[in-house]
Order: sequence, then structure tokens, then C-alpha cells
Amino acid sequence: MVWPFEAPDHMDEHMSKTKKGVYQLTVTDDFAAAHSLRNYGGACENLHGHNFAVEVSVRGEKLDPDVEILMDFKVLKGKLKEVLATLDHVCLNETPFFQENNPSSENLARYIFHELKTLLHDAPATLYSVAVSEKASSKAMYFEE
Repeated sequence: MVWPFEAPDHMDEHMSKTKKGVYQLTVTDDFAAAHSLRNYGGACENLHGHNFAVEVSVRGEKLDPDVEILMDFKVLKGKLKEVLATLDHVCLNETPFFQENNPSSENLARYIFHELKTLLHDAPATLYSVAVSEKASSKAMYFEE
């Protein structure tokens, strides 16, 4: 790969002596589903639908030494699609998890996080966060500390 600039000779030396770095990859996808929020006390208690946007981030400290990537975006997107396929074009309230948990964006983010974490158990990166949006101006994020 040819860079449009010349890095100073000391750059590699300096980079290896700084704090431990972390790489973060983020992918997005979406799905359409219906839900009604129990005990909401407003219009959202009625059955309605959304095109939910989902944003997933993974983190890791080491790049694959051969291709110098943390994880293939294509693999991460594929795993996310597997999880979202179970939610797409369904009434969320009728699925087992959401029969016991309100199908809020917060609980959707938590559900997707745990389902995806299982699929990424042997991945070179660790699942960091899942965010779910019902519209561009509002986002619920779930991560574990």
C-alpha cells in the first residue's frame, strides 16, 4: 500500500511505546417489526411498527498479522444478519423473549447483544455495544462493563 505521505522514521518506535491501543469496528443494519409497549400509558401501547436501525461495535487489541485487520466486516455483518433475521417482519410481543420483556429499544439492544455475543464466541474481537434506533434522532445502547 502506498501512502500519500512519508511517515517519520521514529513513528513505529513512538507508536510501540504509547498506551495500549484498542481498535473498534462498527457495522449497521436494520429490520422491520411490529410491537406494542405494555404499561406505556400512551399511543405506543397500540400495535405499531418501525424500521429499526441497529449499530454493533466490536473491539480488540490485536490485528491479524497477515492482513492487518481486527475482523472482517463481512463476517461481522453476516452474524448480525443472522440475529436480525429472527426479528424481521414479526410482532416482537409474540416472540419468547419479548413475551416476558417489553419490546422497547433498550430491551431490543440487550437481546441482540446477547444473541450476537453467542455467535461471536470464537471471533478475534469482543462484542462491545449494540445500539437500536426507532428513528434517527433517538438511540438506545446496551453494553456490559
